[in-house]
Amino acid sequence: MLTITSYSTRTSSQDGSQYFTLELTSDDPEIVLSQTGRYYVTTKKCSMSSTFPESICKAMVGKQIPGSIGKVECEPYQFTIPESGEIITRQHRYEYMPVEVSSPEQAVFA
Repeated sequence: MLTITSYSTRTSSQDGSQYFTLELTSDDPEIVLSQTGRYYVTTKKCSMSSTFPESICKAMVGKQIPGSIGKVECEPYQFTIPESGEIITRQHRYEYMPVEVSSPEQAVFA
């Protein structure tokens, strides 16, 4: 399950219109070893575009939706680590992965 933890306004690069995205956060914490050799706990996050107005986005915060967050390879891009300000190059992004249903029985009895 994923939790909608916030929302934000984005601007379309195609026509300049504004829309809202929902931030999804995984409920499964991960233990990660940092470059300094210390462990920390984190969760995966991603954003998903929506057609909702702000009032509905605001009401959606705290709701849970089925699915997971997967790591997807992409073209390299620069990313600034918020905690340290370090700029790194990434070749992946995190994306919403819906729950796959392979049969009608799984949809009903899942």
